[in-house]
Amino acid sequence: MEITEAQYARIAPYLPVQRGNVRLSNLQVLNAILYVAEHGCKWRGLPARFGNWHTIYMRMNRWSKSGVLDRVFEQLQRQQIVRLKLEAVSLDSTIVKVHPDGTGALKKTAPSRSADHEAAGPPSFIWLPRMPGRP
Repeated sequence: MEITEAQYARIAPYLPVQRGNVRLSNLQVLNAILYVAEHGCKWRGLPARFGNWHTIYMRMNRWSKSGVLDRVFEQLQRQQIVRLKLEAVSLDSTIVKVHPDGTGALKKTAPSRSADHEAAGPPSFIWLPRMPGRP
């Protein structure tokens, strides 16, 4: 899933203008983002042909925060350059924290003594006071 120069020309107005000495073009960064989206790899797993993964990640992060990626992906869908279909969503359960009461586990409470002393039975201990000085 890579975009050609002709396809890029159709969505170029929706990307920010590059200024200064830039090593990676917007087309290279966009193709790298699409590669990560398609293959589900980590940023460090990007092939070397795309360039430095950290540079691509930082630019993608800035585009995401400023809304550029939303506009670009909307145009990619609208102009049918790239068709994305969401088939499944996965949620890692290690990030979902649930209170112990929400898991359905039995509560660990000490057995309470009955208010009715006759129903509770004889006491389980007897306290005998000692007088100091006497054996």
